[in-house]
Amino acid sequence: MEEENFDIQEELKKLPGRPGVYIMHDEKDQIIYVGKAISLKNRVRQYFQSSRNKGIKIEQMVTHIRRFEYIVTDSELEALVLECNLIKEHRPKYNTMLMDDKGYPFIKVTVQEPFPRVMLARTMKKDKAKYFGPYTSGQAVRDTIDLLHKLYHLRSCNRNLPKDIGKERPCLNYHIKQCDAPCQGAVSQEDYGKAVSEVIRFLNGHLDEILEELVQNMEAASEALEFEKAIEYRELIQSVRKVAQKQKITDTGGEDRDILAAATEEEDAVVQVFFIRGGRLIGRDHFYLRISKGESIGSILDSFVKQYYGGTPFIPGELMVPEELEDRALIEEWLTQKRGTKVTVRVPKKGTKEKLVELAADNARMVLSKDKERLKREEGRTIGAVKEIASLLGLSGISRMEAYDISNTNGFESVGSMVVYERGKPKRNDYRKFKIKGMQGADDYGSMRQVLTRRFTHGLREREEQKELGGFTTFPDLILMDGGKGQVNVALQVLEELKLSIPVCGMVKDDHHRTRGLYYQNEEIAIDHSSEAFRLVTRIQDEAHRFAITYHKQLRSKGQVHSILDDISGIGPARRKALMREFSDLEEIKAATVERLAGIPGMNEKAAESVYKFFH
Repeated sequence: MEEENFDIQEELKKLPGRPGVYIMHDEKDQIIYVGKAISLKNRVRQYFQSSRNKGIKIEQMVTHIRRFEYIVTDSELEALVLECNLIKEHRPKYNTMLMDDKGYPFIKVTVQEPFPRVMLARTMKKDKAKYFGPYTSGQAVRDTIDLLHKLYHLRSCNRNLPKDIGKERPCLNYHIKQCDAPCQGAVSQEDYGKAVSEVIRFLNGHLDEILEELVQNMEAASEALEFEKAIEYRELIQSVRKVAQKQKITDTGGEDRDILAAATEEEDAVVQVFFIRGGRLIGRDHFYLRISKGESIGSILDSFVKQYYGGTPFIPGELMVPEELEDRALIEEWLTQKRGTKVTVRVPKKGTKEKLVELAADNARMVLSKDKERLKREEGRTIGAVKEIASLLGLSGISRMEAYDISNTNGFESVGSMVVYERGKPKRNDYRKFKIKGMQGADDYGSMRQVLTRRFTHGLREREEQKELGGFTTFPDLILMDGGKGQVNVALQVLEELKLSIPVCGMVKDDHHRTRGLYYQNEEIAIDHSSEAFRLVTRIQDEAHRFAITYHKQLRSKGQVHSILDDISGIGPARRKALMREFSDLEEIKAATVERLAGIPGMNEKAAESVYKFFH
């Protein structure tokens, strides 16, 4: 677990009384629950109060919580949208009631049509229409669309205009003065387009003038004793204000972008990064930095961007920052080359994007004020440990490390694991597992050769196809093998055959199966057992082993892995047991002659020949 020193009771005292989303992690640091709260302090504390009746599922979940984190928002509404995004991204075990694919509605303006329409849409499509939202209230969306029809008289029909102009009579909306009947040619395309422009202004949030006009109309109707009309205006005003709650947590552009902000205190700084993918805020991370006193936010972020994006495999199309970066043009050129398409660094000045940057800064300040000491320790366990390993090996620029292990039970099919650590932290989305194919018996070297060949061949093929970085496509800065000279040599041979140059290091264990040191360039390098480097290597080695063992057990439990003897014609359960009683392992069975095999109780010459031919 990453948060070895996470004291739940102490961390509960630091919770803010603000809206936000909380994320629960288990002992393996996997996300097991995501929830929202109008007050993080009150809501999260409830989970750890023994007097409360939580229900069986929550009580069970609480026993697995080893740490939690949170993201503050400006409203419960924003927390709701963020909660939905995070659940869809991570699919936590205990969020079963929320794991449907329910989406939030959009308002769609079909600007690609000569006479555009305004409608509710459940998904965003690449159809050249303009989309606004998503919104958490479907009723508010319907009210807004009704309001727009009343204010701007746009059509809601499916007629093909201008082709069908004059072919049918106008519908009811024309008679109740909610449509100007473009189907009859009663309004020109130019005038209709002006109304559409006003609708887009409205949906972009320029509501002050419209609200002011509605208020004036309501007051005028009231003074004229037209109370029904005044009530209608009042309801429209309420609908406008309801939709006007901008949901900053979801970016309607549907883009991939990172939002960065920083907070400083003397010689300490925290950079907060929000990750938006496909328009959804799917997660965040924060990074502790040591800085010089008085260093500006722009300068800090300038340095951070160069270090962070130099090592991370995925580059988004846009970075949003609170202040201009010193080397903005150079950074844009560099990131564009790394990504292969245009990357822009922007300082948003207004609207939703500016508020997202403010929200990131708010979270950075909170993390710095409450978690400074813990962040220092975490930085030492992760980035600091990676730097120690790099120094021991005489390498530089290590960010991504991949570790491999093979698991098998004597006589059972082997499986392989690949675990990935970036900047000292596990990147579980990039973990991969391999079912060894066409190999008989326990051949760890042969199994590892197959795993590495498949992994890097797959990666090279995906690179040729120019697939998005991640998984197989991103190659490691260092390969860690579970073993010494033999496993390292296997890896080096595979890399040489594929014409790849990647450092390979063995994780050597002692006679008690505990980490002892590193094997690199034909020599064993001792590691100080009290160092963070040693602890990180141990964690990686244990994780690679755990992942392989878990996969092996899953396959065995499903009956997908079976004894090799089951594949031999004429060998059933009774003869298989007889063979395993007679011989200590498969190697002895392979070495046995037909005569020796035939002499085993329950075997005959035909069965013995079948076993011999299978292995020879």
